[in-house]
Amino acid sequence: MTWSVVARDPATGEIGIAVATRFFAVGALCPYVRPGAGAVATQALINPYHGIDGIDLLARGMPAEETLAALLARDAGRDVRQVHLMDAAGRFAAHTGKGCVDWAGHLIADGFSVAGNMLAGRQVIEATAKAFEASRGKPLAERFLDALDAGDAAGGDKRGRQSAAIRVHSGDEYPDLDMRVDDHELPLVELRRLYAKSKERFAIFRRFLATRADIAGTYDRSKIDAALAAAGAK
Repeated sequence: MTWSVVARDPATGEIGIAVATRFFAVGALCPYVRPGAGAVATQALINPYHGIDGIDLLARGMPAEETLAALLARDAGRDVRQVHLMDAAGRFAAHTGKGCVDWAGHLIADGFSVAGNMLAGRQVIEATAKAFEASRGKPLAERFLDALDAGDAAGGDKRGRQSAAIRVHSGDEYPDLDMRVDDHELPLVELRRLYAKSKERFAIFRRFLATRADIAGTYDRSKIDAALAAAGAK
């Protein structure tokens, strides 16, 4: 099941993962992101600990290739796993087990990787990568949306559609954006609707939350309300 994008935007410092599949609630098990460490997408016959432990290894400074090797070395089910990941330095590594259901494969490009299995064909990850590359200059979440739409138009998951997710972080442990569509006939359409909705109020409110540099954040409601009003928030 599944195809996903792991990426870093060098201009903004944002990192994140986008994923779509014919499987329930893929956002609960596939994407793992931690600023200062990296990002891991674990899929095919998912081993969630590739994400959980992979992020911990990356946080200790282990490079992407070494992290992937360490995860696979201890997993007897490695042949039915698919994993791709990025470390804090922006280096990528990917694995598609020989037992993954066709079509299955991955590619690593400049600043991002794409991987998928149970797909209509290689054209899915190629279209995803092409759209992501072409969208440089847009916010990372929008690049993810464009990329997933392109992969879907190229055939996507050969079984159909069900769930999708996007997770984006900048410098904080909590996300700038974390959207999940767990069960929907058109999950990418719904994901794009949620993104548009997030920009109405959430994206503005998010700017005032606490950070490590400012642990209190902005808690003056008048300032927050003024910013919402200036943005025309309803």
